[in-house]
Amino acid sequence: MEDILYKYMSKWTSLNKEYQQSIMNEIRIEQFAKGAVLIEQGDVPNACYFILKGCVRQYSIDEDGREVTSNFYTEEQAIAIFNHHKPDKTSNYSFVCIEDSVLVVGDLDKEKDMYNKHPQLESMTRRMIEENFSEVQEEYAAFIASSPEERVKTLLRKRPTLIDRVPQHQLASNLGITPESLSRIKKRIQ
Repeated sequence: MEDILYKYMSKWTSLNKEYQQSIMNEIRIEQFAKGAVLIEQGDVPNACYFILKGCVRQYSIDEDGREVTSNFYTEEQAIAIFNHHKPDKTSNYSFVCIEDSVLVVGDLDKEKDMYNKHPQLESMTRRMIEENFSEVQEEYAAFIASSPEERVKTLLRKRPTLIDRVPQHQLASNLGITPESLSRIKKRIQ
């Protein structure tokens, strides 16, 4: 698992292997079973996560009591928590492992200390977040302008492994369609 993290860190920084190792020595890597809840909607998050192996679903419960899936995080993706500096620090979402997963666990209370100790880590994190935010903006704009069929085609093109890893009703929720519509669209385009 450390090889995955080294590869990812090397993508975002020119830190030498020795410096990367000093950061790695302070990073917590944990295994989580399928069904493990990382953050519950309404709770105050105390950690952020980076997926080395597995799949995590982000969802919320709407006013009618329905689960609405907003994202899936898979290998080499970060679950960043941005509201932990706000007065109301509760999460609007739940995050649950939908597969057995291996995650880097970042302690939000120690984040500032890590950045002070490893200044290049903060720069690396900022670049990762900027790129991720840019991708999210583009995906959201495309999602809003897309038909349900175009959304499914985009999913199949950009994240084809999700079809086999995620329950169909959760994929449908993420795409803003019913499971029956997803099934019909998949048959039509295959």
